[in-house]
Amino acid sequence: MNFYEQIHSMYSNAIRERVKNANAADVERALGREHLEIADFAALVSPAAAPYIEEIARRSAAITERRFGRVIQLYAPLYVSNECVNKCVYCGFSHEVGIPRLTLTIEQAIAEADAIASLGFRHILLVSGEDRRYVTVPYLTEIVRNLNNKFAAISIEIQPMSEDEYRELVAAGVDGLAIYQETYDEALYKTLHPAGPKRNYKNRLDAIEAGGRAGMHSLGIGALLGLGDWRNEAVMVAMHGRYLARKFWRSRVAVSFPRIRGSAHKFQPKSLPTDADLVQMICAMRLALPDAELVMSTRENARLRDSLIGLGITRTSAGSKTNPGGYEMDEASGPKGGEQFAVSDPRKPAEVAAAIAAKGYEPVWKDFDRTLAKC
Repeated sequence: MNFYEQIHSMYSNAIRERVKNANAADVERALGREHLEIADFAALVSPAAAPYIEEIARRSAAITERRFGRVIQLYAPLYVSNECVNKCVYCGFSHEVGIPRLTLTIEQAIAEADAIASLGFRHILLVSGEDRRYVTVPYLTEIVRNLNNKFAAISIEIQPMSEDEYRELVAAGVDGLAIYQETYDEALYKTLHPAGPKRNYKNRLDAIEAGGRAGMHSLGIGALLGLGDWRNEAVMVAMHGRYLARKFWRSRVAVSFPRIRGSAHKFQPKSLPTDADLVQMICAMRLALPDAELVMSTRENARLRDSLIGLGITRTSAGSKTNPGGYEMDEASGPKGGEQFAVSDPRKPAEVAAAIAAKGYEPVWKDFDRTLAKC
């Protein structure tokens, strides 16, 4: 049974009720347990848990240090294409948005990667819009093979693919896969994705499992916060993470917490979680998924990102560019593509590393070697 079959029809009923009806006794019971049930997690992200956020954060910090030590891994995204056939109502890459479109050539992608490597990064995430005419398996494998000697880990955040296609990418050197469901509310999902292959909710949900079967070392999930009720989304992400951790125990689950940011689409979220809400969600997630990587991107501002060091986050991006050609290209080499969203933390990678060190943590540029994946 896959995850879709497990949670189908559950979202609008049991999840909402668990969050809505939680009380102080439920929160205290959850905090008293070493291993949480989903009902416990629902209590920890409920409104009833607001007075307990400091205690949740303390427990999260202790678990994180015990499981991961005092380190924060640094990575950078490399956008190879912003071409997209989908019409997602919130995304800066949506097909109907009039931004400059660009797919990097192999040579341009390598030059961008070289610029990223020169900043110290040894973990890289290849990102693209969803258009198979431009971003193909041969295209990606050629890029990855050229980056293998530059980076310790290469992950992808692209359109859903088949298990066989993921196997080709793993064979080429891809270590990790990130696919965000955006919202786990299937009815809401359909209204937000009116056209394009991304409209297929189940296909997107199943894709991360195809990656797990193909041998991806890291499986990244998350909801785009601001689309649906963040508390309900958090419960679904926790359930999804547990499911993946059990089914693909050789892989590591990674959870991201992206909040909607400004883009060329001008989408206005109805309910954007506050900073306090985000802290509550992240710290509660650590209690539910003690061995998961928790990821924070430059969508968030420097003050919030720095305050989360030590509370649960184990991986963070720095110096990110969200458009093809953002790192290295200039007018001489050709125009850059339009960005997916505006970053909120524009600091240079060295500045982010210094902020991590100032908190008593070690910024880690490399903590994985491909030989480990073969063990």
